[in-house]
Amino acid sequence: MRLAFTLLDWQASAPGFGELSAWRQWATRPALIDATQPLAKCDQLPMMTARRLNSGSRMAVNNGLALLRRQSDIEAIVFTSRHGELERNLRILLALSRQESLSPTDFAMSVHNAAVGSLTIAAQMPLVSTSVSAGMDSFQQGLVEVAALQSAGYSRVLLVDFDGVIPEFYHAQVSSRMPRYPYAVAVLLAPGADLTCDAQPRSDVASESELPQSLQFLHGLLSDMPEFSVDGERHHWQWTVAHHV
Repeated sequence: MRLAFTLLDWQASAPGFGELSAWRQWATRPALIDATQPLAKCDQLPMMTARRLNSGSRMAVNNGLALLRRQSDIEAIVFTSRHGELERNLRILLALSRQESLSPTDFAMSVHNAAVGSLTIAAQMPLVSTSVSAGMDSFQQGLVEVAALQSAGYSRVLLVDFDGVIPEFYHAQVSSRMPRYPYAVAVLLAPGADLTCDAQPRSDVASESELPQSLQFLHGLLSDMPEFSVDGERHHWQWTVAHHV
């Protein structure tokens, strides 16, 4: 499988990072995120919208809004998230276990496409949108969805990959290497050949990466290397860069 795109714009958020200059500096160092660092302010979001969203969703909608306001003619949106509204769903399950009433906001915002729906509402743009979850390969499978939309005639597609905090309740059940901090990476993609990606089957057993796929992608992209790899469960996703951002 080969994917090919031109990157038109991007924005990312994670603990300690928000400004583009900080991300570019990060790309010159080992690809690590310090989860104890503060989160950048979500300056694009109306206050009431921000209050309704969890940590990762808030960053995802904020970055999506930033690109929608900077760029014109965005035709479709793809959101990807490995865990979705995990914080909110845990609150619902705990309330049910205690036979307590559910929060109407938690109930309404617990579905996987709550974040992308919040983006189109906040932007007042009824765009074609979809939400994808595919385990540790969620970002890369989101790119497959972008390619499918482009084949269907939607040229400029916004992809936002995100996850929120993994609640402590689940820590004993997940790998110690799994990222547990909130982050969001938004990229605006058009058809082209500046970035190409080939899926190479793995010959080994996949281990959990300390960085989610979208941050692996961003680190490789900003490092000015002609090639880099993103780890997947069954593939290594080999990227070739013809034109750096």
